[in-house]
Amino acid sequence: MNRIFNVAAALTLLFLTTSAMAQQARVIKNYEDFGDYRVIFSVFNSDFIQPDIAQQYQLVRAKDRAYVNVSVVKKDGGTKGLSAEMSGNATNLIQQSRPLKFKEIREGDAVYYLAPLRFEKEETLTFNVDVTLPNGKKQTISFRRKL
Repeated sequence: MNRIFNVAAALTLLFLTTSAMAQQARVIKNYEDFGDYRVIFSVFNSDFIQPDIAQQYQLVRAKDRAYVNVSVVKKDGGTKGLSAEMSGNATNLIQQSRPLKFKEIREGDAVYYLAPLRFEKEETLTFNVDVTLPNGKKQTISFRRKL
């Protein structure tokens, strides 16, 4: 009888732990909608950029470098980035802030913006980016990533 009780208790504990973990799981959102526009954002390690592409656009590749990538598209199925203005900063957990200096990249009809960033291993940063949309309205996106 004791053995059945222990198994039941263990299964109940496992179920509760799994449920708690599922509730804490979050989907990482990578866009914000503002009226007719969608602002898409990501952060990636500079090593993902092929050396020839980095050279073409004068982008630095290094293990301690990342890029913040932001683009603006029409929300109704737009796939090509639109011209916009970007500025912002990245703040770590002890509130040290670094400015983000975005560089416009044009590839054919597509436009997107990259801002270089140095980071420490396992560093968590909060990004605040001010975006002036093609219609002239200013919006702010804010997101957190662990690098």
